This record gives sequence, C-alpha cells and structure tokens, in this order.
Amino acid sequence: MKLALFAFSRRGCDTARRVRGAACGAGDECRAYTMARYAQEDFEAVVPPLSRFTGPVMAWADAVVFVGACGIAVRAIAPYVADKRTDPAVLVADERGQFVISLLSGHIGGANELTRRVAAGLGATGVITTATDVNGLFSVDAWAAQQGLAIDSMRAAKAVSAAILEGPVPLSSDFPVTGPLPAGTEAGERGAVGICVSWRRRRPFGETLLLVPPVLHVGLGCRRGTPAEAIRALVEQVLEEHAIHPRAVKCAASIDLKAEEPGLLAFCREKGWPVRFHSAGELAAVEGAFTPSAFVRTVTGVDNVCERAALLGAERLLVKKTARDGVTVAVAAEHWEVRFG
Repeated sequence: MKLALFAFSRRGCDTARRVRGAACGAGDECRAYTMARYAQEDFEAVVPPLSRFTGPVMAWADAVVFVGACGIAVRAIAPYVADKRTDPAVLVADERGQFVISLLSGHIGGANELTRRVAAGLGATGVITTATDVNGLFSVDAWAAQQGLAIDSMRAAKAVSAAILEGPVPLSSDFPVTGPLPAGTEAGERGAVGICVSWRRRRPFGETLLLVPPVLHVGLGCRRGTPAEAIRALVEQVLEEHAIHPRAVKCAASIDLKAEEPGLLAFCREKGWPVRFHSAGELAAVEGAFTPSAFVRTVTGVDNVCERAALLGAERLLVKKTARDGVTVAVAAEHWEVRFG
C-alpha cells in the first residue's frame, strides 16, 4: 500500500505518526506532509495551495489520511475526485486521534477496512456511514475488490447495493462456494437484480452484477513471423465463441521457443497479459488428453503446445486447440472458489 498523510498542527503530526504505525506494514510505502513550520525529518513541507498539492499525491497514493478537520480534506480532494473504481481511499482523523472517518472510496478503495484498522490501532472510534456496513449487510463491491474480481458494471453494483437493503439478493456462481452466504444474499438463478460470479459473460438476472475472477490461461502457438493481428483475430474469435469475459484472462502461455516471437509478444503487451514460457520437457510432463500434431512435435519436441501450455498451472481445459492462419489457441481454468468470511 502507498499511504499519504497530511497533518496541520504539531499535535496532528504526532497523531499522524500513530496512524502510520497502525496502517502500514512491511513493504508499505508512506509519505507524510505538513505545513512548513512543522516540517521535520519524517514530514515533507506542503507547497501551497493545498488543493493543488493534493492532486499528484492522490494520483500516487492508494490511501490518503488527513489529520485535521473534515472541511480541509473535502476542499483539498474535491477537484480530483473522479471515479469510485480509481479514487484512493480517503480518511480523516481528528488531531487528538479520537475519531477516524471513512470519507471516500469506502468499498472498492478499502477506506472502510482501513478505517477499522487505524481506529483499532489508535483506540479511536471508527466512523463508517455506507448503508450496507451500517446495516450489517454484504458490501459486494468491497468484497469484489478484496478478492481481486473485476466488476463488469458499476451501475449494476449500485443496483445490488440498493436492492440488498430491501431484502436478500440472489447470488449465482460457476465456482464452488465455501462458507455460508453473507447477510443480504441467497443462492438463486433468477430475479430482478442479482450477483453472478463467472468467467463467462453470463447474465441470469434482470440486472446482473457480473464479478469476474482472473483465472484463465490462454495457451498460444504460432508459426515463426506470425503478426500480432493474426493472433489477436483468433484469440478474440475464441473468446467470443465461448462467451469468455476478457477480464477473466490471467495470463498467456507458450513454449520457450516463442520467447522472442515479436508478434506474440506484441499481442500480449497490447492485452496487458503476462506471458509464461515453458520448455518442451515441462509441456510434455503435463497430464491429459491433447490434440496431437506430428508436425508440431518435429518442430518443438512436444505433440501440442497451446493446450499443454494453457493447462500447465491450471486445473481443467475449457477450450481445446483452435487453429487458423498459423495460430493455435486453447484456454484452461485454474481452480478457484468463492470464499466468504
């Protein structure tokens, strides 16, 4: 976590240090700011005006804590509040450390959880005002962020959060569910508003909040010199034909002979997919029934590249080898479970 602290008095600086101790762990990065007259070794001086100074800090930080009045914090962040999917968590603590308030990005940004942690560390009262938390109900967007799930529609997320206050919302999952369902949800496959956890573009409800875990491996093979355009065309065809949500893809994989293949590397960069390369021996050791090719064996030393590469590190093959224009594609899924609690 990247944490920024703003303090506006000498006492506030002391409280900011306590906040830092409560919020930050090993590997976290913290930057602390205060007015020039209070700047010390562990605090940088704020260059006024504060509202202009805050912008770059918010762009850098995962969380921002203001130690001082709420009004100062609101005015400082106002020009930079953009989208709940990307805004950092913003908290306010009073200078005596009596109250810690979750001000912005309580769910997706993690401000509510950070508020609880900081308040516990200070022995303070945490102030959280989001309706689902106040009523002890499931905060679906906070849970999705904690689990690393892609939220397909923020409009649907808002619809679920509103509906859950009126009664149980149905939840459908393509994955095993461990533990009891959280308060405000029930298992179901139909309803006006509901939650669906899937790697597929599946919408069983009138208004479906689709939550997508990144659990799929795309196995790739190609002839030498194959352009990125040809790889893109077949991959997108496969995803479309099998209703695979693009955000379900965790990585691409191939044989190490393709580790410097320009078209394949360019395609993966374009998609933002990390690509894993495996030796022929590693691929040959993958167990399963694969689509063999004598030609591929003579070139690579293994009878199939895309299926074996996709399945290495995954649990089951979803899409067997699809070939076109010198490109082969397969898709496999990791084991994953929906966990609550």
